[in-house]
Amino acid sequence: MIRIFTAILFLLNFGAHNVSAQQDAGVWVQVEARPSLREAQERAQAYASVLPDVNGFRLNSGWYAIVIGPYLRSDAEQVLRVYRAEGQIPADSYIAFSNSLDQQFWPIGANILNRSLVTPPVESTPQPDPIVSGLTPVPADETRAQALQSERLLTAQERRDLQTALQAAGFYNSTIDGAFGQGTRRSMGDWQRFNGFESTGVLTTSQRKALMDDYYAPLISVGMERYSDSQAGIDLDLPLGVIGFDRYEAPFAHFKSKADLDAQALLISQEGDKATLRALYEVMQSLEIVPLDGPRELRDNRFTLEGRGNGIVSYTQAALDDGQIKGFTLVWPEGDEDRQARVLAAIKASFATNSSVLDAGAGADAEQKIDLISGLQIRKPRLSRSGFFTDTSGTILTVSEATDSCTRITLNDDQEVQVAWADADLGIAVLRPRRSLAPINIAEFSDSKPRIQSEVAVSGFSYQGALGAPTLTYGQITDVRGLNGEDGVKRLALAAQPGDAGGPVFDDAGQVVGMLLPTPSDGRTLPASVSLAATAERLNTVLEKAGVTAQPGQPGSEISPNELSRRANGMTVLVHCWD
Repeated sequence: MIRIFTAILFLLNFGAHNVSAQQDAGVWVQVEARPSLREAQERAQAYASVLPDVNGFRLNSGWYAIVIGPYLRSDAEQVLRVYRAEGQIPADSYIAFSNSLDQQFWPIGANILNRSLVTPPVESTPQPDPIVSGLTPVPADETRAQALQSERLLTAQERRDLQTALQAAGFYNSTIDGAFGQGTRRSMGDWQRFNGFESTGVLTTSQRKALMDDYYAPLISVGMERYSDSQAGIDLDLPLGVIGFDRYEAPFAHFKSKADLDAQALLISQEGDKATLRALYEVMQSLEIVPLDGPRELRDNRFTLEGRGNGIVSYTQAALDDGQIKGFTLVWPEGDEDRQARVLAAIKASFATNSSVLDAGAGADAEQKIDLISGLQIRKPRLSRSGFFTDTSGTILTVSEATDSCTRITLNDDQEVQVAWADADLGIAVLRPRRSLAPINIAEFSDSKPRIQSEVAVSGFSYQGALGAPTLTYGQITDVRGLNGEDGVKRLALAAQPGDAGGPVFDDAGQVVGMLLPTPSDGRTLPASVSLAATAERLNTVLEKAGVTAQPGQPGSEISPNELSRRANGMTVLVHCWD
């Protein structure tokens, strides 16, 4: 789940801390974390409606955590036990410390990181005495002295593994150093108490085995094994029980799902430099297997990409070293984040490279499609329509269906825009770029009334960008009113495609006399040669409401088709609506 993934991010960046100082400052029960502020605020509000002492903070990882507290450590553990037993908080909630928390976002306007501790909402009840209560304690296989003696035989790596397992289980929040100090002993005691053992702070041989079995269980369930790829020059642990090698298509070695668990992986291997690394960073973000929702970072010689959406969670990392770029991508189904986090951690820890690099021609004979990159599906927008520039800062007119219910709106795939104004009655939207653009051409609006039977042309992306440039479709004005006689709309004898909607309608002098509207959505089916367009007068009114002054056209004579095409290409844009 999201919070487990975030917990691991938090733990990896936690570093060495003074545990006793953390206790004095109070601790928190972290119940959840979300990648976006909006989601985290909604979840914090939901928890706060049923639980006291709910707060929200930004984590050092960039995610947003919902926590309860601050309490004394003993009180926090009692809150954790009671709330988990009652089902008030998720089973994988855990103890967190103030130095992992950044700016507070909930309650709005609050700042309580340094406030005094609060009284827990549940009574701190001692653990029952097994003899008095009649319960049968779990028999110990070793005395504490025997457990200490067997513990001394552990190697340094085995000691670090135990700390790692305690950390993954949510009981240990300090440095993985193999030194069993006060913090580790307390974590061991917490684990023993939580699992029904006597809390001695020293794990017996069988308890150490149980802890490590739990730690390795997620990896065993997916068949984690060492994998060496001599062609890619990469060695690492992979979940080969659920994925298997499929093919090479440079710069990737593809691994596809071979089980009900819909997981996949890529090994990344190519020669290159910093420019190649940056290009790969951009390309990866255009793929379906890297959803848009998630943190991403590009540094001087490495990058990471995390994504969540459309039923998957995805992680990619790549690094440049000595002219070679090596890395991997892991794609996992949503809802199985416990295992995903463990598998990802194992892959990261085991990743190693050698001097070999994948041949740039590997997979050159594979199936080629315009919407595939090295065998991977490019992310596609939900809808694409046309639009056109109306001023020198890049304000665009388009149709509302290109902007409705979109999480993101872009021009030609990359320039992000936002809705500045919308006319719901006519279905027109004004878009404003998030950063100023410099259009080659802008619309010049005709101030004369078009005449019936006059020639017009629509510039639009008829096939929603498949051709890479707008096309001109010619026709005539057949009526200066809409189908029901309404003003602001005119009827055209013109066979348009859905992608043309939002494109400018030109007269023979190259001036804009309207904008093509989409096919009516009220159940009517128009003849293929009938289209509707908003009038220039109505478009000017909409632009005025958006604070844009339209450029008036100057009287002129008929222009050539080539000149019209030049003007249209510099003015018409492709508008993408993304889920």
